[in-house]
Amino acid sequence: EVQLVESGGGLVQPGGSLRLSCTVSGITFRSYDMTWVRQAPGKGVEWVSSIDSHDDTPYYVDSVKGRFTISRDNAKNTLYLQMNSLKTEDTAVYYCATDLISGGSSVIQKDPGRSREDGIGYWGQGTQVTVSS
Repeated sequence: EVQLVESGGGLVQPGGSLRLSCTVSGITFRSYDMTWVRQAPGKGVEWVSSIDSHDDTPYYVDSVKGRFTISRDNAKNTLYLQMNSLKTEDTAVYYCATDLISGGSSVIQKDPGRSREDGIGYWGQGTQVTVSS
């Protein structure tokens, strides 16, 4: 059984930091490109970041560049998202998912809502991040 389990979410003040983790089992983690997406209340799914399985090349949505860092530890089968300088607009449920990166973009990046709706790839259940004073 494939499982992706996110953790590390919580309540943080603006300007604070959180590190999300996504622990993966049931697949050969090192062989998969991986992605983080988020869904804010009342909004659609937004692609946040991806990381390539071959050389760990990271990709980010413009709104998080310079603040978020995606990384992976293949020995621990774990994906991370370090989030610094958090803003209220970062409040959302964050999901990790397996993905496929080609030509500098990922399948999920092209249509994150459809990807989640159609279950393209493997997905976790999400972790809530709330940025509020």
